Amino acid sequence: MLVGYVSDQRYVAIADCQLLFEKIAGTTKTQLADTQPVETRSCANGAVYADIEPGEYNVSLNKQGFGPKHVRLTVQPGKHHHFRLLSHCLLGYAWPKCVRSGERAEFRVHSPEAYKVSLWRYGYQKELALRIGWFDEHGPDATVQITPDGDYTQTGVQWNKFGYSSPHHKQFVEAPERSGLYYFHVQGESGGFFSFPWVVAPEKPTAKIAVLAANMTWNAYNNFGGRSNYIHPHRLTPAPTLNARLELGRYTDPEHVVYTGQDYAPLSFDRPAPINHIPEGVQVTDPIEGRAACHVAPAEWRLFGWLEREGFEYDLYAETQFHFDTLDLNAYTLLIISTHPEYWSAEMYYKLKSWVFERGGRLMYLGGNGLNCEVEFVDRQTCIYRNEDDRQLRASAGRLESRFHQRQESEANLLGVVYDDRGIMTAAPYEVLDAAHWVFETTGLKNGDSFGRESLHERVPGGASGHETDKRSPSSPANTKLLARGRNANGGDAEMVLHQPGGGGAVFSVGSICWPSSLLVDESVSKITANVIRRFLQKQHENNRY
Repeated sequence: MLVGYVSDQRYVAIADCQLLFEKIAGTTKTQLADTQPVETRSCANGAVYADIEPGEYNVSLNKQGFGPKHVRLTVQPGKHHHFRLLSHCLLGYAWPKCVRSGERAEFRVHSPEAYKVSLWRYGYQKELALRIGWFDEHGPDATVQITPDGDYTQTGVQWNKFGYSSPHHKQFVEAPERSGLYYFHVQGESGGFFSFPWVVAPEKPTAKIAVLAANMTWNAYNNFGGRSNYIHPHRLTPAPTLNARLELGRYTDPEHVVYTGQDYAPLSFDRPAPINHIPEGVQVTDPIEGRAACHVAPAEWRLFGWLEREGFEYDLYAETQFHFDTLDLNAYTLLIISTHPEYWSAEMYYKLKSWVFERGGRLMYLGGNGLNCEVEFVDRQTCIYRNEDDRQLRASAGRLESRFHQRQESEANLLGVVYDDRGIMTAAPYEVLDAAHWVFETTGLKNGDSFGRESLHERVPGGASGHETDKRSPSSPANTKLLARGRNANGGDAEMVLHQPGGGGAVFSVGSICWPSSLLVDESVSKITANVIRRFLQKQHENNRY
């Protein structure tokens, strides 16, 4: 009979895994029955067939290159179990992934060998914050973690749940006093390296500027466990993947429709996120290598580093901290969101809109494809990405401007711009359209001039307008002023805009994921951003105009 499947942390089928089934006697649940154990191996597609009767079993799994494990299993006809193994590699994450200064988090590391850990603050320079120490254990492979079976993208990987009951094994670190983006560095004794981020918010506000790290987007793109909001967004398939290009809808659907319903299984934050890894030798002014790093934490680090280079003090928060009220907007003059803040809750959106439109808050949106899809929280560690049915959005012929618009309103009502796919995977400089405006002061730029040619973005090189871009729409406020636009081909340009809701509030948007990747290397992008920050930090302007 088909008992189930064996797969790794990517939900890729594992062939030739050795499995031993031992029947558990009666109702004791612990004593093995006096019957012959059954040994089998997984097939090419990960399937496990065994000539066994229904009942309770202790199942042992062993495969070279993976951590072995025991599983207690009730075998039932027609019910297929998903055995999950972890490959021998170096991985880790902080839990919680975002805290306030003075709060504790646990570093959870998976390693097939002894390793050392240190904590670094990532600003304009990498600064050593704490040497934490070396970690190993008396037992063989005792630093190898165990994941649950089944779809743990919904439940979390729950590392340090097994074997960490002793108080001497607890791996907690207290968050430093200074807010910012921190990274744990993990070094294996044979030289392997892995790093993972930790967002430390202030115990209480210390600056006029608050900045949000887009950790809800980080989680949406994290496919650890086999699911993300882009791979198996609804739920895992009955069988693990053997060949992605032949099996996954992302690659087999000729219309490339990723979202086909309204029922999406939740995604847990309780998982490592390898997409946020930054190699040990990389500095903030280095190019951003790789496919994923250019729009998640490594790219946002470039903004934080630029702020510090320019002398702007800021408090950093994670988006989830904003949702759960750790961030009090009324304590700040300016909020900056950046790079790719694609996923927001309705609560966050309307809190921010109220602060800008009713209480004079100033917002800088230094990114692209932002606030584009609603997120609902199941609890503090799990959320559902409400993609809706992509076919309905396409069929609306522009009446619905985004996934967020399908459930709430278009984000252009707040940001002044909204994403469309004409600029996807292109990059170009911007062209100045209103050189007399104060945003271009000290740049020397004239109408028709280009700026934003330089960029650290290596996935889509070419300029500050790119990767994914936003433009004005019928939902944009009537006083939205167009200042510059990208020179992307075929209408793919990002639009740089500013609008003033009244009462002192203001919104500046650049409409491009690539913008933060140009801050440290393009003088005009740097000067424009600094001009807006300085103006927005001023309490009053003549006639309250920006």
